[in-house]
Amino acid sequence: MKIDTGSTAWMLASTALVLLMTPGLAFFYGGMTRAKSVLNMMMMSWIAIITVTIAWVLYGDSLTFGKGNWFIGGFEYLGEHGLVTDASRVTGIPDLVFSAFQLTFAIITVALISGAIADRAKFGAWTVFTVGWATLVYFPVAHWVWGGGWLSSLGIEDFAGGTVVHVNAGSAGLALAIVLGKRRGWGKDPMRPHNLPLTLLGAGLLWFGWFGFNAGSELAADGTAALAFMNTQLATAAAAGGWLLVERYRDGKPTSLGVASGAVAGLVAITPACAFIDPWAAIVLGLLTGALCCCAIGLKHKLGFDDSLDVVGVHLVGGAFGAISLGFLAAYPLVAGQHKGLLYGGGIHQLGVQVLGPVAVGLYSFAVAWILGKIIDKTMGFRISEDDELEGIDVAEHAESAYEFGGIHQVLAGSVHVGSTSVTGEDREDREAPAKDAAPVAGAH
Repeated sequence: MKIDTGSTAWMLASTALVLLMTPGLAFFYGGMTRAKSVLNMMMMSWIAIITVTIAWVLYGDSLTFGKGNWFIGGFEYLGEHGLVTDASRVTGIPDLVFSAFQLTFAIITVALISGAIADRAKFGAWTVFTVGWATLVYFPVAHWVWGGGWLSSLGIEDFAGGTVVHVNAGSAGLALAIVLGKRRGWGKDPMRPHNLPLTLLGAGLLWFGWFGFNAGSELAADGTAALAFMNTQLATAAAAGGWLLVERYRDGKPTSLGVASGAVAGLVAITPACAFIDPWAAIVLGLLTGALCCCAIGLKHKLGFDDSLDVVGVHLVGGAFGAISLGFLAAYPLVAGQHKGLLYGGGIHQLGVQVLGPVAVGLYSFAVAWILGKIIDKTMGFRISEDDELEGIDVAEHAESAYEFGGIHQVLAGSVHVGSTSVTGEDREDREAPAKDAAPVAGAH
């Protein structure tokens, strides 16, 4: 099959953009943790790059896109067999380019989960989990939606991963947060972000890489990729603004953490819909998502689970909202013959499928992640000791500290002391901790 050099060049660039998102996620998450936990938080993303890359090449690609059944793919592509010289799976680009692009999606999906268990997971246990969850959950779910599985046969639309990536990761994050339990002092001690500039840098890298994530999912350089690109920008900007409006009204001040979180929420929600809706709808979707996710992150306090960095409130809620929105907003301006949304005169069919997908994926991912987490916890232990948690997981798990001043290692209960200045390394949600019934302080998530 003839190679389209323009589309191939775009897909190579998109693949690099999506891979950059995982180090970007490491910065985003790292800035939101306490100072004594930042290296471990970032390492949880980096180890996912290693483990998922190897698993994908050995068997993940085959189980996702091989010719199998309604649940899982086959074995014809084990070890990338037959893909080096072939270009038959996607028109115009080499099969290895397609495989590399899909690999980067698997990597960041696994890395996203880590934000729910910041400060308290053994690094070795997390490493084992990355392989097990990718094998038992991500590869089958990607097959269901993108590889010809049962959700694909029902007609689900998920252009770039609202269900496959974000609902999937958010549900697993919720399960692990329950398995590992709350951090020591959660709800009592302040746990604010230790370095918001790192978080803003990470959000910027995620925004930049997401153009490859969404526009690259067209697998060609064409008008649909352009629509996905523009809608990604519109929804993300609108969601950041929507989050800030809620903060300003509720807390009195718009915050830097809010703008970063709102942008990521918008990126999450537009992902399944970016190539299927009109630009005006992307703005509406972004505004609604920013406001919704800003409110949703408070669920962990009401329901009592310690989702450290709001994986549930941003990725599970935002991903599900974006997927379901297609049942209303789907216009398919560049694709003919599709079931349009209710606002465009379509029937109830597409809305039903868009609800079914996130529900089925969410329940499956939660159940398997919970079982896998329990098995790891019972066999090798998943959570660090209380003493290690108090000292700091960076020192306990990696024998390193993120911050050294004058050669003196000073990490005291989550604070880095420089002269008379104390930079506390606390996490976002407990800015609102002074009293359980008190109104949230500005910037509290």
